[in-house]
Amino acid sequence: MDIVLLTKSSTPIIGWFAEILGFIMNLIFDIGITNIGIAIIVFTIVINVIMIPLTIKQQKSQKLMTVIQPEIKAIQDKYKGKTDNESAMKMNAETRAVYSKYGTSMTGGCLPLLIQMPILFGLYQVIYRIPAYVTSVRGVFENVANSLMQQPDYINKISDMAKAVRLPVESNDYTITNKVIDLLYKFTPEKWTKLGETFPSMNDVLNTSVPLIKQMNSFLGIDLSVAPWQGMNHINIAWIIPILAGVTQFLSTKVMTVNQPQSSGNESDMAKQMQSMNTVMPLMSVFFCFTLPAGIGIYWIASALARTIIQLLVNYQLKDMDIDKLVENNLAKQNAKRAKQGLPALSANKKVIENAKHMDEIEKQEKENKAKRHEVNVKNLKDSTEYYNKDAKPGSLASKANMVAKYNEKQNSKKNK
Repeated sequence: MDIVLLTKSSTPIIGWFAEILGFIMNLIFDIGITNIGIAIIVFTIVINVIMIPLTIKQQKSQKLMTVIQPEIKAIQDKYKGKTDNESAMKMNAETRAVYSKYGTSMTGGCLPLLIQMPILFGLYQVIYRIPAYVTSVRGVFENVANSLMQQPDYINKISDMAKAVRLPVESNDYTITNKVIDLLYKFTPEKWTKLGETFPSMNDVLNTSVPLIKQMNSFLGIDLSVAPWQGMNHINIAWIIPILAGVTQFLSTKVMTVNQPQSSGNESDMAKQMQSMNTVMPLMSVFFCFTLPAGIGIYWIASALARTIIQLLVNYQLKDMDIDKLVENNLAKQNAKRAKQGLPALSANKKVIENAKHMDEIEKQEKENKAKRHEVNVKNLKDSTEYYNKDAKPGSLASKANMVAKYNEKQNSKKNK
C-alpha cells in the first residue's frame, strides 16, 4: 500500500527548504523536462552540486579529527574508570580546551551535517509531492480532481477506492482539492482504470489526462507510480531499482568514510553506531525501494551516485591537503573571536600535528617492534630450555632448573593468550 502525504510540507525549516527546492524542480519542468524520472535525476544532481561547499567543509572537519584524536584519546585514558562528577567535568573541560586549541569545537564536524539534514528532508518532500511544487504536473491532476469533485456521491466512492492507500486521518477531507490531488498522484494504472469504471461520465477527461500522467511516470519502461514489489510471483524489471539502490548506497557509505579518523580498537559509541548504520542503510534502501513507488527508488539511486562521484572528487582534492594550513586558518578565526572577547590567542602543538600525520606509520612501527620483542623472548626461552635439557639427570640441579624453565614457559604462554 502507498502512503499519501498532505500537499506541501508545513513543517518549520523543512517546509521552507522544500519551497526553495520546489522552485528549482519547477524550473526543470519549465525548461522542457517533463518526464518525472529524468526530472528527479537532474534535480538530485543539481542539489548535490549546490551542496558541495558543505561537503568539503565536513570532510575538512574529519581530516582535522585525525590531528585532534590523539589528544582526545589521551584525555579519555587519563580519566578512564573515573565516574565521579568532578572527573567528568574536568574531562569535558580538557576536551573542550583541545578542540579550542585547534580552532574548532566538539560539534564542529557535525555542524555541516546538521545544515544538510533539513535540505535533504526538504528534497525528499519535493520528490514525494511533485504536484504540490510543479505547476505543470499539478495542472494535469487538477483537471481530473475538478471533474471528479463534480460527480454525484464522489466522496463515498473515492473513499472506498482509497482504502488501499494509507492516509493520515486529517487528510481524508476530499472536499479539498489538494487532498484529492494527493490521492490521485498515488494512483497506479489499475486504480485509474477503476476510477473510469466508477465514474463513466469522466471518460473524456480521463482519456485526455491519463495518457499524459502515464507518459510522465514512465521511465525506461517502468511505471514510477507503482512499487516494484508485487509479490514473488510478479518478478518484473522494476526489481532492478531497489537492487541498484542498495548497491549505490553501499558504495556511497564506503567512499564517504575514507576521510573519517580511524581508531585502533577503541572506537567510541558514536563511531560504532556509524559503522552499524553503514551496514544497515544499504539493506534499508533495498527494503524501502521495494515497497515504495519506483520514483522514490530513482531518487535514492541518483542521490547515492551523485554523492559518490562528488565525494571521490572531494577526496582527491583533500588527499594532499596541508593540515598545518587548515589548523592555522581555524586558529586565525578562533583567535579573532577571542580577541573580541579580550581573551589571549591560542597556538597549536606542532609535535602532535606531525605525529598525527604519520599515525599509520607510528602504529605500524609499534606493531613491528612488539613482534620483534616477542620473537626474541621465544628464542631466549628456546635456547634456555635446550641448555637445561642437555645431559640433565633426574634430581640434578639442571633437571630442577629445567622444571623452572618449563613453569616460566607455561606462565608466558598464558600471558600471551
